[in-house]
Amino acid sequence: MSVTREMVIEHLNALAKPQGSMGRLEELAIILAVAQQKLHPRTRPRRITLFAGDHGVVESGVSAWPSAVTTVMMETIIAQKATSSALAAAQSADLQLVDVGSIAPPKLDQPRGNFQSARVAAGTADLALGPAMTVEQFQDAWAVGEAEAARAHEEGFVLLLAGEMGIGNTTSAACLTVLLAGADADIATGRGAGADDATLHSKRDIVTQAAQRAALLRDKDPIAAIAAVAGFEIAAMAGYYAQGAKQGSTLLLDGYVTTAAALIAERLAPGTTKRMIAAHLSAEPGHRVALDHLALEPLLEWGMRLGEGTGALTALPVLDSAAALLNDVAKLADILP
Repeated sequence: MSVTREMVIEHLNALAKPQGSMGRLEELAIILAVAQQKLHPRTRPRRITLFAGDHGVVESGVSAWPSAVTTVMMETIIAQKATSSALAAAQSADLQLVDVGSIAPPKLDQPRGNFQSARVAAGTADLALGPAMTVEQFQDAWAVGEAEAARAHEEGFVLLLAGEMGIGNTTSAACLTVLLAGADADIATGRGAGADDATLHSKRDIVTQAAQRAALLRDKDPIAAIAAVAGFEIAAMAGYYAQGAKQGSTLLLDGYVTTAAALIAERLAPGTTKRMIAAHLSAEPGHRVALDHLALEPLLEWGMRLGEGTGALTALPVLDSAAALLNDVAKLADILP
């Protein structure tokens, strides 16, 4: 028997508290229970998988930072000194880092158990000049994500988070939001990691032109259209989400780039969104359009835009609270004399 919204509301109303007194936490409890198809949902154990990849479009001047920063940040995550690794430790989330397509892979003094390399190529091609990747490369990156979600499930993780590291990936996310959610390029394109006005203007032009080229393929060959503007780490996250939903995992979305991956997953594996919860609303202007297209309401609106899964990690205590409400509160009928 499926767990419906009405069943969860009935359960919440029977608890030892005034009906509706926990406000939006009760709505989150409903969303969580329906996503897991359990009146007593779980949020532990949980894993965050960070997918990293470089973007050739950086060479066209869309970012304030060079691609070399991708590798520097990967090394910082491996050293457990990044924001994502600090928050993962604070929230008892297992963290895995997967290199899907960095130009310069991290240099490791010794093997690290939480780092894997599944590089499809050394960064995508410049989407300002042509397709970012081939269909075969997209499928390879998708398969990397599928494998990571399946591995997490096999290892007992019930709540899956995805994050990304890739300088230039908000350009790709903007293209995908235009292509798959029908956003206007001016709205979809934000400042990313701190673009100035001139860079932002150039970035919008590139997004407009690349998305228009991809749109010509969208109906005839949707995978080719998506591959033309995606990133290796974004394609991997899409595969991660699709496989996660297929195997019954609960999926907690992070920000703009992960939601672009969710757009891909829902387009290619319809129904994936049913297993998703949106952690927060990014400061990137296109994020709201992407979430609205997926009919997802963010838990937090704190103006975060770092990526690395940090918004999803920050929202975990709220998700834990929703689960505790359903699992640990007595029913009123059981305590009344």
